[in-house]
This record gives sequence, structure tokens and C-alpha cells, in this order.
Amino acid sequence: MTLFIRFSEYFLLLLAIHWLSCQVKESISKEAEKPNIILILTDDQGWGDLSMNGNQHISTPNIDKLAADGAVMENFYVSPVCSPTRAEILTGRFSPRSGVYSTSAGGERIDLDETTIADILKSNGYATAAFGKWHSGMQYPYHPNGRGFEEFYGFCSGHWGNYFSPMLEHNGNITKGEGYIIDDLTDKAIDFINEKKASPFFVYLPYNTPHSPMQVPDKWYKKFENIEISQRGSEADKENMEHTKAALAMCENIDWNVGRIQSRIRELNLEENTIIIYLSDNGPNGHRWNGDMKGIKGSTDEGGVKSPLIIQWKNKIEAGLRIKKIASSIDLLPTISEYASITPFTNNPLDGKSIAPLLDQKNENWSERYVYNYWKGKLSIRSQRFRLDHQDQLFDMETDPSQATDVSIEYATEKTEMMVAKEFYQNEVLTELPKNDSRHFTIGHRDYKYTQIPARDGTAHGNIIRSNRWPNCSFFTNWTDIEDRISWKVSVEESGDYDVVLYYTCAEENVGTTISLTFGDTHISQTIKEAHDPLLTGMENDRGEPRAESFVKDFKPFKLGRIYLAQGSGELILKSEEIVGGKSIDFRLMMFEKV
Repeated sequence: MTLFIRFSEYFLLLLAIHWLSCQVKESISKEAEKPNIILILTDDQGWGDLSMNGNQHISTPNIDKLAADGAVMENFYVSPVCSPTRAEILTGRFSPRSGVYSTSAGGERIDLDETTIADILKSNGYATAAFGKWHSGMQYPYHPNGRGFEEFYGFCSGHWGNYFSPMLEHNGNITKGEGYIIDDLTDKAIDFINEKKASPFFVYLPYNTPHSPMQVPDKWYKKFENIEISQRGSEADKENMEHTKAALAMCENIDWNVGRIQSRIRELNLEENTIIIYLSDNGPNGHRWNGDMKGIKGSTDEGGVKSPLIIQWKNKIEAGLRIKKIASSIDLLPTISEYASITPFTNNPLDGKSIAPLLDQKNENWSERYVYNYWKGKLSIRSQRFRLDHQDQLFDMETDPSQATDVSIEYATEKTEMMVAKEFYQNEVLTELPKNDSRHFTIGHRDYKYTQIPARDGTAHGNIIRSNRWPNCSFFTNWTDIEDRISWKVSVEESGDYDVVLYYTCAEENVGTTISLTFGDTHISQTIKEAHDPLLTGMENDRGEPRAESFVKDFKPFKLGRIYLAQGSGELILKSEEIVGGKSIDFRLMMFEKV
């Protein structure tokens, strides 16, 4: 009897081990089945900046092949500018709902109660990484490392002032780029793919070109330098030809880098288990050929918001598929989730819908819908056939892409229906835009070591001015009086000691100037003992007309000291206690590191 009991126990143990083994194998199998996802987002590239869309002056063979081997959404729409589109891609929700109302100085931040696609994928076993222009918040937990991305390399601001070995960051720590920025970002993405090839990965690759400043290596620009551009924008009298040539050269560089990604995926035999998505964040950043559509970046007209959208998944999505149904950036999160076999549990309801039924050609019950395009008080609505512009004019987009003829009278019923939809968006969505942004800049989150506090987010007082009207890559200068100061509204998340490194320039005659930092009752100060006075740079690499963005300098790190910060909100103040030679430092940023 005892022997029988022992045998039974042994048999049951074997059954249990077998069951657990099957569960583990099933789990590993399911994990292995999850598709890798590569999402490539370009910056200010128009729908017309691709040879596949009819541009006769540019050659984009790799992106064209991506389209030939995959599906193209022929009527895909984004926001008129950068940060709202990024918010919609990342959250699957209309950007006003997520707190995004500006492109700089804090207004680009996605609210912390939003769930991102990286949050979803990471919690479902994906390795996640972002390489490039984030533009959705800088200080943790707004930082990409706080929004589901385990790895981040790039910059968090809305634009950058130098594309050749610039100052960047890696997981919050300041570093120096290696070569032309798009090539560098692609190198880092390929390294990550190589490292994570055995497990499902999500690579978000938000390139920052062809956004100005118009910088591109000679090898790409030479082709365009002396050619005559015959295809012109819809407002040809406003087109700057040098700007157009530089933009097309930058797009050909993007294409080359997309080809490098494709080649690596093929070399690793990952093509059948990798989804590659390609799109732009808004219309072209200049008047150039864009398929005769009205509007450029910043406009809610067709040309300002129509983006290429290519999705390739070998042997899963039919090669050469062309889909005319309208879709939007809010649809990417639910689409990716469905293809990853994930139910996207989010803190807030999604506004987008999965376009997988269209891609899988199972769209018998696909319902008609509207796409909304909003920016700075201007709201435009797109149906499958019509566009109702921000002035409530109606255009037939099938016959009139340049929006030349108002057809409101001929199609009064359609206009009435679209006006009702517009009223819905105004009452239900735009009312969620913050009237006053009460979100402070965070310092010292318990889960993160570094906090960057840049000039971009500061307020200048007294004589101090910005190096440029656009804050993103600017610095503060003209600091001439001890009453001058720079301030930030901050929230210290965790009490403790923080080492502060300040990035500055200072002329020889101003050495001896003393800089102080104050928060509440705590205060540190340090005297500048070393001159560092480099020239402005950037202009030597710019193409075309003078840039709109700030020129940059090589700012030197300087240990300001260790400061105790108590948890709570208040004003962080940077001052000069003593100024030598009539001028204090030029200031770029401070880095706080938790001790």
C-alpha cells in the first residue's frame, strides 16, 4: 500500500511537471509569436516628398519598396505640427485630451494619466526603445524612460540646432552624438535590434529631419545643388528653392537609413515577424510640391495634415495593397495592439480604432467616420469625400485637392452633418484643453537619477534674453545685472541631496562671476574660475535661407555644488551674486543628479 501511494505521488508529480512544462512552452511560443514593431516617424516631411507619390526630383527606393511590399493608406491624416501628432500616436487619443497645447516650454507634455503604446507593449513582454526627437516632455516621468521606453537616445525638445555630432542624451545622461544625427540614430536602433532580436521588440524611431535647420551632409546635397526644380508647390511664388533642395536631400538621407533598417531585419531573418510602419508628423515645412494640395505645416488644410502611411508585414499584410479609407494617427495604438494580440488597457478611453480590418481586407462592416485636425483655434474635418475647413467652407477632395471651390450649397446635407461633428469636437474635446497649465517641471522622481532643467523651460527676468524666439534649443544671454535672474516653477518629487552641474559659457574678462541657485530655504553658490567662450556654430552647415532656430555653442559643464531639495513645489532661481567685467555667463541647462 505504501509503495502504491508513493508511486501515485510520483505519477502525479510527473503529471504536474509535464503540465508546467507545457505551460512554459506555450508561454514561450506565444511570446515568440508576438511581432516585432518598428515605427519610423519623420519630421516635417510632406506627403509629396517621396518618389512613390509622384515627386520626379527625389529618389526614395527603400521607402518605395516598403510600400510595394506592404500596404499604403492613401488618405491618412496627422496633426498640423509635431507634438500633437506624437501625442496621438503614443496614446491613441485626440491630443487636446492629453494636455498638449504647445510645441515648447512644457505645453508639449503628455499628461501623466495617459497610457502610451510603449507602456502597453512593455507590460506585455516587449523590449522598448526610442531613438530621436521625443518632443513629449523632458523631466521624468514625462521623459521617455518614464513613458514605457526602457532605452532612449536622442533629445527631448521640439527641434535641435545642430545635426553634426550634437549634444544629446542617453537615458537622461548628457552625451555627444556621433556624426550626422539621422545616421547616428539609425546606428543605435540597429544596435538595439541586434541585441533584442531573440525577443519581441518595439523600436520607435522619430527622426528629426527634414525639420529645419536645413543641415545635410554634402554627399546628399550634391545631387540637388545645381538642378532646376520644375515641380513646384501650389503657391510657387512662396517657394524657396534652396530650402526645397535641402529638404529633398534630407529625405534621400532618410530613405538610405530606412534601407539600412530593412537590410538588417532581412539579415536577421526577422522580416516575417516584424511590422514596419512609416509616416510623417505633419505637412511639409515649406512651399514645395505636395500633389497640388493646399496648405503646409501648421495648416489644418489637406496639405498640412496628409501624411504617407506605410505598413509592411511580410506574408501577413498583402503586398501592394492600397487602401482609400480615411484614417488617423490616433488609430496606430489600437492597430499595433491588435496585431500584437494585446487588449490595450488604458487609463482613458481610446479615440482611435484599429485599421487591422482594412489591412486584412475584412472590412465589410467598416463604418464611415470623420478625421479631426486641430491647431491653435483652427479646426478642420475630413470625411471620406469632403473637407470642412476652419472657416466652414466645404471642399470635394476627390476632385479639388487644392480646395479652390466651396461646394457648401451643392452638398448642404453633407455640410450640415459635418458641422454637427465639428460642434461635437469643440464641445467634447477642445474643452479639455488646459486654460492654465498648472503642471510644474518635476525634479528628483524616486525612480530616476537625472533631471535636466534647460533654458527652454525657464523664465528670464531683468536684462536676460533668449538667444532665439523659439525656446527649444535656445540659451539665455545678456545677463548683466545682479538683479537679473532665471526662474522655473518646479515640483521636487523626493527630498534629498542633489549634485548640480551647470552648462555655461563665459568670456575671459567675466571670470570670477559668482552663480547661485536657490530653492525655498536652501541655497548654493560657486564662482566661475575658468573661461570658456566658443563661437556660435551652425551657420556653417546650414543650407538655403537663414534659419529660424537658435544657433548653438559648445557649453561647458561646471559643478555648481550639492543642494538639499525638500519635497514640494516652488520656484527654482538662478542668479549672479557677483558679476565681473559687466556680464555674467550664458546659460544652457542644469543637470540634477540624485545623490
